[in-house]
Amino acid sequence: MVPVPDHSPRELLDFYLEAGADAFVGEEPVDRFAPVEQAPAPPRPARQVPDSAMPSRAAPSAAPQAPDEAAMAAREAARTASSLEELRGILEKFDGCALKATASRLVFADGNPKSKVMFIGEAPGRDEDLEGVPFVGRSGKLLDRMLAAIGLDRTSVYIANIVPWRPPGNRTPTPQETQICLPFILRQIELADPDILVCLGGPSAQTLLGIKEGITKTRGRWFAFNSGKREIRAMPTFHPAFLLRSPLQKRFVWRDFLAIKKALNG
Repeated sequence: MVPVPDHSPRELLDFYLEAGADAFVGEEPVDRFAPVEQAPAPPRPARQVPDSAMPSRAAPSAAPQAPDEAAMAAREAARTASSLEELRGILEKFDGCALKATASRLVFADGNPKSKVMFIGEAPGRDEDLEGVPFVGRSGKLLDRMLAAIGLDRTSVYIANIVPWRPPGNRTPTPQETQICLPFILRQIELADPDILVCLGGPSAQTLLGIKEGITKTRGRWFAFNSGKREIRAMPTFHPAFLLRSPLQKRFVWRDFLAIKKALNG
């Protein structure tokens, strides 16, 4: 048996929550693929009741949309937003992405929507899901320090994610989930209309810039991004969560942020 470290229950709970284990399960395994036994139907009453006297049956819940249909609905819905507030309201009502059912709340954006620079990650984590604000956990605190190093803060940048709902257990969003949410973040970029777009992490860069290479080869390079209004400059760089695991890579991000500062002041 693996020895259990001597920690308080609170410390253990914090550890499991940080690891993404946010649901309790039973002590015995459950076979989810086993056939479900249905209870026998009750016998019909001897006296037949006219149909007109029977209460109306509730309509069955609508089946979930297929990914292609949900993505099309997202494109049509995002296109109707004429402001960021309208887009947020549309996202609040949008049910085409299954992640909405498991997340605590929508994580739309933070910072100044009139900023010249917009940072975009992949998806919210546990802390972001609890507060409804992107980049507020450990990686968010590191991002704040990175911004401060070049004279910026959350009042001078705009921050969002491609997927605005937290995937269960902080897992990676599926390609289908990303494609469903993509029209909304594209419209968000178009409405915010920044001069510079910073893609935090490989998934963000690959999704928004359409590049196939990994983040190690693409970080620090300028790309052209068509926002729908105009062509703007975009740069991929390492995600703060990656830097927490690989602190030696911070020196490369420092170069990237200096290039962003130069572009903003140019």
